[in-house]
Amino acid sequence: MKVERHSTLVARLKEAVKAGEGEIYDIELDADLLKANEELAAKNRELLRKHGVMAIDVMGAIGSGKTTLIEKLVQVLKKKYRIAAFKGDLTTTIDAELIGKHGVEVVPINTGKECHLDANLVRKALQRIKLEEVDILFIENVGNLVCPADFPLGSEKRVVVVSVTEGPYMVVKHPFIFMGADVAVINKKDLAQAMGVDVKKLEMNVKEINPKAKVVATNCRNGEGVKEVVWALGL
Repeated sequence: MKVERHSTLVARLKEAVKAGEGEIYDIELDADLLKANEELAAKNRELLRKHGVMAIDVMGAIGSGKTTLIEKLVQVLKKKYRIAAFKGDLTTTIDAELIGKHGVEVVPINTGKECHLDANLVRKALQRIKLEEVDILFIENVGNLVCPADFPLGSEKRVVVVSVTEGPYMVVKHPFIFMGADVAVINKKDLAQAMGVDVKKLEMNVKEINPKAKVVATNCRNGEGVKEVVWALGL
């Protein structure tokens, strides 16, 4: 039996189900929550700016390389800047310990069942560090490419990390998180050929969604591209 062409398969797909006006109940119910979070985020940003701290929200799926990227950035930057980090996870402190071994202060934030950090949790974590002794604060969000997009934390910059191991459509499937990104990092580029993924195509996908975003391809394990991330962040 011959393999059917992609166009034939697409033709068989039913029209996507979409909510009509007034039918997205969870968004309606959470409107006040989202507004409250934005207000808290604005207060966080004001506090951080008052102390001259650049906060960088690092978002991405589980296993994309967020923690490894932060580790490499800390190694490159810690001689020039005073650095602290917040590490969001459901329950553990494993990744927080990985970052902390590089000699920077780390506050773990456990969200329980929640799939993202919010401005209130970050506000509480800010009370655990001496802001006057920090220049750069890395905030690693919970591994997720959906929820964090709706919850600003008060950071100055937002970074989204994706890896080629997540497939060729990861960017186009999750456009909203890239819309507010200052920097997009395409990680594990050394595995692109093995995964059948075109890194340049992923870069184009990001630019189509957000022309202002800076896009950097990396192999965070060996540090390739990390200095370019530093440049993209203006550090």
